Amino acid sequence: MTKVLLAEPRGFCAGVEKAIKALAWMVRVIEPPIYCYHEIVHNQVVVKRFEDLGVIFVDSIDEVPLGAPLMLSAHGTAPSVIEAAQERSPLVVNAVCPLVTKVHHEVKVRAQRGYEIIYVGHKGHDEAIGTSAVAPSVVHLIETVEDLENLEKFDHDVALVAQTTLAMDEWSEIREKAANTYPNLWMAPKSDLCFATTNRQSALKNIASRCSTVVVVGSPNSSNTVALTKVAKSCGVANVYRINSADELPEDIEGVVGVTAGASAPDELVEEVIAKLNPTDGYEVVVSTTEDEYFPPPPELRDLVRSLYKLLGFAFGVPPLDPGGPLSKDKETSASQVLERLT
Repeated sequence: MTKVLLAEPRGFCAGVEKAIKALAWMVRVIEPPIYCYHEIVHNQVVVKRFEDLGVIFVDSIDEVPLGAPLMLSAHGTAPSVIEAAQERSPLVVNAVCPLVTKVHHEVKVRAQRGYEIIYVGHKGHDEAIGTSAVAPSVVHLIETVEDLENLEKFDHDVALVAQTTLAMDEWSEIREKAANTYPNLWMAPKSDLCFATTNRQSALKNIASRCSTVVVVGSPNSSNTVALTKVAKSCGVANVYRINSADELPEDIEGVVGVTAGASAPDELVEEVIAKLNPTDGYEVVVSTTEDEYFPPPPELRDLVRSLYKLLGFAFGVPPLDPGGPLSKDKETSASQVLERLT
């Protein structure tokens, strides 16, 4: 006997929606190859789909041919890399999540004011690399309370900032320790943690006590997916599986199964997991909160698409069918729908 509890919210966040739809527009209006600095989002299925359409993902701007169109990923990019990209390409579209931009701004401002900045993040993660590079001489990357304890004690202004995709538990213990160590510690009035990441962790906690097994859909290099796995284990769930796709599911799962997905995982993967589980007692969607956050397309992309739209209408001697332009329906169109159309 098997029943599925489907956590809501799960899957794509507003930042991922923005990035995927932006790259999809580039694929539609520009002849490939199109280059993208780092994976557009941390999900193997999404990356493979764009690779099949002529997108080339690179880890160095030097790999981008001069003049080639380029997109910068949702995780944020170091200022020096953005400058190098703009020197190399006449069309650079920055799909950075606005929440990551907020953290970059905090680091820049505090650095200019003479602060030492303790940055809580995951070493080697694209977001951590990009944020640390905003002010490398004063940013100190740590992952654990032990890292904080081993850090030199600063005798002047100190700020604490965080990678947006951390688990709440990862952040809270370090925040408490840092506040005790530095009574005048600066932290942002509004948490650096992504609201969508926090919501997905809360939704999972809401069902965990009822589950004998939890399945987290998402890639291993997705920080928020890994965080969801840690949340499930911290809640005492007996069996926790982090999978890329339904093909990786064990065949003998029974009982009450909680299903969630990292913020970079498309709905289609969740649907395939439910189909593979084939719950004899059906499934229940457990809603913890409703999200309505929306991030519009990058301004560089808006300018490009609108210009092409007007040019094509003029060239064919017909007025645009939609006065608002092709991006006017962006908010109503989900990234999952866009990916399905790209198949």
